[in-house]
Formats: sequence, C-alpha cells, structure tokens
Amino acid sequence: MLNVGKIEEGFVLDHIKAGKSMQIYHHLGLDKLDCTVAIIKNARSGKMGKKDILKVECDIDTLDLDVLAFIDHSITVNVIKNGEIVEKRALILPSEIKNVIKCKNPRCITSIEQGLPHIFYLADELNEVYRCKYCDEKYTESATD
Repeated sequence: MLNVGKIEEGFVLDHIKAGKSMQIYHHLGLDKLDCTVAIIKNARSGKMGKKDILKVECDIDTLDLDVLAFIDHSITVNVIKNGEIVEKRALILPSEIKNVIKCKNPRCITSIEQGLPHIFYLADELNEVYRCKYCDEKYTESATD
C-alpha cells in the first residue's frame, strides 16, 4: 500500500480521471511554483476504478478554479488547513476561458495575430461546448495541447 503523507496547508485535488494529473499540473502552473506537489497516478478507486490525485502544499488562492473546472468539473477540491479538510469547493464550468486551449481554425485572427489571447466562451452548458470568441469555431478535445 502506498502512503503519501498528509499536508498541513494547501489543497488536494481528488477524483481526477486517470491519466489527467500531468495535464492539470501544467495548466495550473504548478511546475512554476516553489511548493511541494505529490502526483498520484492510477490510484485504486471504488467509484472510478482508477483515478489520479494531486496534493499541493501552497495557498489555495494560487489555484485557477476556472482552468480546473474546464478540464474536469467533477474533480473534488479539498482545502486543507492545519492538516485537516476545512472546505470542499465545487467546480462549475466557467463562462469564459483564456489561454488554456488554442483555436485550430486557420482563418481565425488568433492564427495571424500572435499576441491575441485565445478566448473561448461557453456556448452550450448542457453539452459542455466552448467556442472561439473571435471566429466561433467549436472546441474539440483533439485540439488540447
């Protein structure tokens, strides 16, 4: 049995789809922070079969919940203070995301103007469809990274 020590102050991201933890690690900019991060991949889960977990020992305010919600809004966010869970934060799909994904439409202004931010808006909440703010191109999963 693997044992990863508890953290005193920070947050734990639980119920991450197996294999998604590294994508989340990079999108949240955790690689640029000077803090302790534990990445647990393919942990056994009664609900999910397998799951990933991220334990981060730093202030919860460094976490961009919009980016996290876009990647997977079913992730559980546990806020830790003094070694105990003090809050569980729910994630909701953001109405707009900036510079997380890129528009793949070659005619989009973001393909020509390199300095423009890549902005997508939530066009259909029920089906979780995002569209480019500039050209209205629908985001597809294969466009990630």
